[in-house]
Amino acid sequence: MPLTPKQQRFVDEYLVDLNATQAARRAGYSEATARQMGAENLSKPVIQEAIGAAVRRRAERVEVQADDVLRELARLGFSDLRDFSSWGPEGVTLRPSEDLPADLARCVQEVSQTISQGGGSIRFKLHSKTEALQLLGKHLGLFKEQVEHSGTIRIQTLKGVDGQTVSGHNGQAADVH
Repeated sequence: MPLTPKQQRFVDEYLVDLNATQAARRAGYSEATARQMGAENLSKPVIQEAIGAAVRRRAERVEVQADDVLRELARLGFSDLRDFSSWGPEGVTLRPSEDLPADLARCVQEVSQTISQGGGSIRFKLHSKTEALQLLGKHLGLFKEQVEHSGTIRIQTLKGVDGQTVSGHNGQAADVH
C-alpha cells in the first residue's frame, strides 16, 4: 500500500532528526495533534518500512553503516592520552602528527599553540570520552530511562478478605521529589 503524500512527507521529515513530533509538524499536521500523529505514524508498518528503506538508501549513498559509527564512538571512548603524548618530570612531549595512525588522529579535537615573549603554551584536546561512552552505553542499553514525578501521590489502604491492611496509608498524601 503506497504512502499518502502527507505520510511520505512525514517519513522525509522524520529522517532529518528522528523526532516524530517535529516531523509531524513539518509534514503539515496541526500543532495540537503533532505529537499524537507522530506516534501514530511511527506505529504503522507501512511507514516503518518506508523509514527503514530510506535509512538503508541513505547508508548506501554515504557509505556509512551503524557499525562504522559504533567503531568511531568506541575509538573516541577508549582513547588513551598516552598514545598521543608522554609526560614526566622533564615536561610534556606530544607525539608528532605524522606518526599518528589515522584512527588515532581522528580522536584529536584540537591542537593549538600560543607563542609569547615569555614562552608559550600548547593546547591539546581529545574528543569527549564521556559523550562517546554515553552514546555507546545508550546503544547497548546500559542506561535505563527513569520516570520522575514531582508532586503528590495519594495512597489508599486496601482491606483484604480477612480485614487485614494490604498496603498504603489510608488516603494520606506522600510527596515525591
